[in-house]
Amino acid sequence: MKIQPIETGFFKLDGGAMFGVVPKTLWNKLNPADDRNLCTWAMRCLLIEDSDRLMLVDTGIGKKQDEKFFGHYDVRPGDDSLMHAIQKAGYSAGDITDVLLTHLHFDHVGGAVVREGDRLLPTFVNAVYWTHGKHWKWATEPNPRERASFLRENIIPLHESGQLRFVDEAPAEWTDPELILVDGHTEKMMLPKFRVNGKTVAYMADLIPSAAHVPLPYVMSYDVRPLLTMQEKETVLRQAADESWILVFEHDPTTEAATVEHTDKGVRIRERGRLADFL
Repeated sequence: MKIQPIETGFFKLDGGAMFGVVPKTLWNKLNPADDRNLCTWAMRCLLIEDSDRLMLVDTGIGKKQDEKFFGHYDVRPGDDSLMHAIQKAGYSAGDITDVLLTHLHFDHVGGAVVREGDRLLPTFVNAVYWTHGKHWKWATEPNPRERASFLRENIIPLHESGQLRFVDEAPAEWTDPELILVDGHTEKMMLPKFRVNGKTVAYMADLIPSAAHVPLPYVMSYDVRPLLTMQEKETVLRQAADESWILVFEHDPTTEAATVEHTDKGVRIRERGRLADFL
């Protein structure tokens, strides 16, 4: 198995929203805000080549939204657009066989669909797109708190194309990787866990979006069930420390991956670096 992170650009979100109840005097040292209180975040996806499968985990924000939308988030894809990143890794869109969407918020699923004239079509024509059935219902019948994060143009075309599958409704088809299901950030977010070279690699999505979010109280205000997020983080981090997992952070602007350890203050970062360095 070959696994590699791919960078699909950066965007900005409010620092207070990203760090919840943690005071700015603390979080601003970790990810300094600009004069609008916005911090820069990555949109780091994963490519996994295993036998005859080439899986993409999450798809970034995409390019089909209008200038006003991108202006809200100061999107700066530059050379790190999704397609450029896939090509840089040595593949093409047609090579992707599976797209695992950890959840359907716009910064994770936006690149799954492209606009061609007046039509919205799946970006990866040969791929099966995977989500969770309960999360699909959550996203297509959104609560007022999350409504702005679930954009129908990002997700309905996947269903209409016939390329969408639900991992919980097709257990015989979905056999790998193992998925950790968490409900604090949103209903049934999926964290994939891989075994590579005898080591465990876990993709943290929005459970632990950056290395700065490892301490338990560092929970985003975006989470629909923040107390549950803390419990889920504690469980995952305890196992990660016990079993020496390598954690990959989707949104950390500088730290790609890290290992963690038990300390007197709880689980903390032990070593950080590039995923390739740990493997």
